[in-house]
Amino acid sequence: MPSPAVTPWWRNRRLIPWLVQGVTGLVVLVVVAFLVGNLVRNLTNAGLLLSWSWLDNPAGFDVSETLLPFNAELPYWRALLAGLVNTLRVVLAGLIGATVLGTLIGVAAFSSNGLLRRLARVYVELIRNIPLLLQLVFWYFVVFLSLPGGEQAIQLPGVVLAKSGLFLGKPELIDGVWHGQLRLTVEFGALLTGLVVYTAAFIAEVVRGGVASVPPGQWEASRSLGLTPLQTLQRVVLPQALRVIVPGLNSQYISLAKNSSLAVACGYTDLYSVAETTLNQTGRAVEVVLILLGSYLVIDLLISALMNSVNSWVQIKER
Repeated sequence: MPSPAVTPWWRNRRLIPWLVQGVTGLVVLVVVAFLVGNLVRNLTNAGLLLSWSWLDNPAGFDVSETLLPFNAELPYWRALLAGLVNTLRVVLAGLIGATVLGTLIGVAAFSSNGLLRRLARVYVELIRNIPLLLQLVFWYFVVFLSLPGGEQAIQLPGVVLAKSGLFLGKPELIDGVWHGQLRLTVEFGALLTGLVVYTAAFIAEVVRGGVASVPPGQWEASRSLGLTPLQTLQRVVLPQALRVIVPGLNSQYISLAKNSSLAVACGYTDLYSVAETTLNQTGRAVEVVLILLGSYLVIDLLISALMNSVNSWVQIKER
């Protein structure tokens, strides 16, 4: 009885993929080792080997706006932490604001009012096609810095909007300067407004696509049961559309977190701004960049993990 033919290794469909992956992994390791070795040699020649002891040195600069108590005598790590808190502050507020505004605009695309539908479409097409940096410059220099001050400030019950900021909680004008229990600077306001307006245009398209994925029969069945359009959206359409909307929201939320690094255009002291000042003073480019990369990576991974959990929760469970 003749022995079975032996398949050559180069034609083995099980072995070849493993060989290709192994060779690719080896090449990647060699390239990474070369780059790391080159970096270490250059840092050694420049006398700048990786070190983190400088984080305990006094920063020597102030952070203009922070939720954490900070002064120039505190160390660099405290300054970077204050910048991180400022970044998280604008990111969280931006996520909430962009979600609310984007949802309203996305739902407006299905309004029975033709004017409202057209306005929603114009908003989306206009905002999405203007670079975010230009929008931030517009909100900061054209809108917020043009606000009146003193007695000419915009005054509402419990709220004052002036060139010096937004004041909440019984604002008072003392010697021509507004004071209030809570003050939001124009830098924070311009950055938050720009991020919310810009990201909401993309979220509106995500919401519109999710609502459009619901079969028209669901709308017709709701009308036959006597539900109003608002009740239909709340109880029938949006719960079904969430399984399509949530994955799209994940990428938009991550984009908003990364876009917050453009705060320098508004003069807002976020993590990137503080890190740039730290780099200029210490010359520790590699360490500062690693801190920036790690911080934004952790923020994005946390957002992704949270949205993946929400996505698993809204998916239809088969029984």
